[in-house]
Amino acid sequence: MLRHAHWWQHRWVRYGALITLLALSGLVILALVREQTGTQGFLVGLGLAVFPVPLLVAAFRWLDRVEPGPWRNLLFAFAWGACAAALIAIVANSFATRWIATATADPAGADTLGSTVIAPVVEESAKAAAVLLVFLFRRRDFTGIVDGVVIAGITATGFAFTENILYLGTAFGTDQLTGDSGIASVTAATFFVRIIMSPFAHPLFTVLTGIGFGIAALSGDRQRVRRVLLPLTGLLLAMAMHALWNGSSVLGEWGFFAVYGAFMVPAFAVLTWLVVWTRQRELGTVREELPAYAAAGWLTPAEPYALGSMRARRLARDYARRHLGKPAAREVAHYEAYATSLAFLRHRGRLGRAGADFVVRERELLNELWRRKDIARPALDHAARMTAPPVPVAAPPWPVYGVYGQGYGLGYGHGYPAGEQPYPQPYPYALPQSQTQAQPQPGYAGYGYSPYPNHPYNS
Repeated sequence: MLRHAHWWQHRWVRYGALITLLALSGLVILALVREQTGTQGFLVGLGLAVFPVPLLVAAFRWLDRVEPGPWRNLLFAFAWGACAAALIAIVANSFATRWIATATADPAGADTLGSTVIAPVVEESAKAAAVLLVFLFRRRDFTGIVDGVVIAGITATGFAFTENILYLGTAFGTDQLTGDSGIASVTAATFFVRIIMSPFAHPLFTVLTGIGFGIAALSGDRQRVRRVLLPLTGLLLAMAMHALWNGSSVLGEWGFFAVYGAFMVPAFAVLTWLVVWTRQRELGTVREELPAYAAAGWLTPAEPYALGSMRARRLARDYARRHLGKPAAREVAHYEAYATSLAFLRHRGRLGRAGADFVVRERELLNELWRRKDIARPALDHAARMTAPPVPVAAPPWPVYGVYGQGYGLGYGHGYPAGEQPYPQPYPYALPQSQTQAQPQPGYAGYGYSPYPNHPYNS
């Protein structure tokens, strides 16, 4: 007899509780910031703090273009950083600093200790909670380093947004009392340091935590120690970098610029290179894994190349938009995302890191591709032709028909038109032996069969 789920196990109950928690946190943080800055200071801080947000969000979305995550994850991450994490930081930092000042009777020392030790630990832990929640409850959307970087970066962007409102609003209130204005004002100096010089500071710290979770996502289920230690290591590195950045303020003006130039900028450059390199590796994975499904008939031979190129993907969406409209372009974008997820799933399976739902997930992704093939295939084939490198071909001494002879020269003749092929069948060409060893069998449809020789589903 089936047992009904308890009321608190329903999805809408969990979503409602989460939205309520974030909304209440937002209202409380709004009241606290407005109390410290005043209404006018809050409005000025809000207007100035919003400047870097679109740029940072766009940068992280660009990194996530290979396998775009759902918007609900990004909205949750930003809301958590701007509301829940900021509230935790304000309350915990204030309480700890006051307790230390009372215990040591040294308010100045308590402020220094609070900014260099307590704040990095509290703030990075609060931001890391968002990454942990997505890692645990949205595991299908969290498959690698880029996903960890994006979630961590968006969370930190939200946190920095709220913190900048507080700092800029307080600076404006100070200028109101002293009568300063213009470039010499505290507001201008705060804007220059926090918005112009270091808008990437908080994302840079938390990205280290995201990288730790991302590497853990690439680990197998049996590597439990690694899956725990890597996120903790990333979190500790984030705290250390945050502490160094906050500690530079006590070193004087030149100490701040020394830390900024000698450490922060190089660290930002190295992490940017690492993330972009990882993004290119993901495109390489798409090109390497999808030919197996092209051999089984699920994709045309040109699709793995087109799906492994961001330029070709964009051309495919543009082609669909020009000929069929915006809904078709969205379908092509969904097709590209599902195909990328399929490539990553196969890659994890080939490395022995696929979960117990490998076959079910593979079937779901293949079905999503098959539903959109009539719209996506012409666009991707067009993009593949437009981006394929030129190949010099000598004219044969005998007459030929068509651009590629009988249509088998470059593989474009193998794509079957819409409606002519009711079910995937193998293509009539032979792959090299190195590619055929782990390919799906003829007529493979992805149901209940794994293309890996040692997968438990084949035993």
